[in-house]
Amino acid sequence: MTLKQIKVTLNNSGVIVEPGALYFQKGNITCDANIGGVGGLAKKMIKNKLTNESTFNPLYKGSGEIFLEPSFSHFIIVSLDNGSIIVDKGIFYCAESSLEVGVASQKNITAGLFGGEGWFQTKISGTGTCILESPVPMSEILKYNLDNERLQVDGNFALLRSDSVKFSVERSGKGIAGKLTSGEGLLQTFEGTGAVWLAPTQPVYSSIASSGVSSLAAAPYNKNNPA
Repeated sequence: MTLKQIKVTLNNSGVIVEPGALYFQKGNITCDANIGGVGGLAKKMIKNKLTNESTFNPLYKGSGEIFLEPSFSHFIIVSLDNGSIIVDKGIFYCAESSLEVGVASQKNITAGLFGGEGWFQTKISGTGTCILESPVPMSEILKYNLDNERLQVDGNFALLRSDSVKFSVERSGKGIAGKLTSGEGLLQTFEGTGAVWLAPTQPVYSSIASSGVSSLAAAPYNKNNPA
């Protein structure tokens, strides 16, 4: 485990960060509450309730350097070119002001009820760079680019997906016999063309955080499966 720190260089530009993340700054930089009027306030309050993201994300503008709080967390740098990604709740950390951080709703009932992600997730759109706070090191993330393909996951460890990828929940086998013979229950299913990033080791880190190292004595299979 090593401390990490995000440094942002502004050149007559802006960055949106999580509240309280600023450590120090140098240069001609101003801070804006980034409320966006009455309509913007309403949207931000709704986003806070639906996605576990902060209601108000300060916007720093100008030219200079911004250093965010040192952390043992792991960070992912994602660049978008007129695109959209849907990410896990609560992992947004900061982004260029050219990006819009909003809300994406699940497209079907089973995904909302049994997908493990809830009815709403964070959607990041536009052109620019964002940083996400990952539960696992970057080296343990598997990046898949689907080409009109299907990816099925037994557990809740998908970090992000392209907005073009359809998300649903399916049983691993048809009927009761299929479920009994497969040994699995409900599978997160990703279909279409676009990126899907998985963190297969995330359940292990979660187990350590909640129960300590002794919890790893038994394999944690199916602990995160709602079926």
